[in-house]
Amino acid sequence: MSENLMLIRNLYAAFASGDVPAVLAAFAPDIVWNEAENFPYADGNPYQGPDAVLAGVFARLGVDWDGFAVEDIELLDAGDTIVMLGRYRATHNGTRQAMNPQVAHVWRVKDGKAVGFQQYVDTLAVARATGAAWAHARETVG
Repeated sequence: MSENLMLIRNLYAAFASGDVPAVLAAFAPDIVWNEAENFPYADGNPYQGPDAVLAGVFARLGVDWDGFAVEDIELLDAGDTIVMLGRYRATHNGTRQAMNPQVAHVWRVKDGKAVGFQQYVDTLAVARATGAAWAHARETVG
């Protein structure tokens, strides 16, 4: 197993156990983090640096969602790029609606640290769980 794959595998294990400091320690000081287009937290793209990711993504996940988890993780090793295929599981705190969308994360690794992150996710499933008005409008239109 490559060092890059181990870094990202350990990062997901730390996230699953709630060890946010260990997750942030895996990030380079200048990490560039992008949420998927139309994801609720894409409003801050690109997040630059661990503190920006903590405040703009992780803190909001904790407020907005109950039991947020990344599950069914499959990691693909492409050298300096690690791809995660999986699913999110959570219940929205406002609507009490559950979600379980497919997700892919593309990590860029350099010198033993994560330097880049790009999220891809089924944003319609997320919007339905959050009660976003446009998701309901799309369902009624077609």
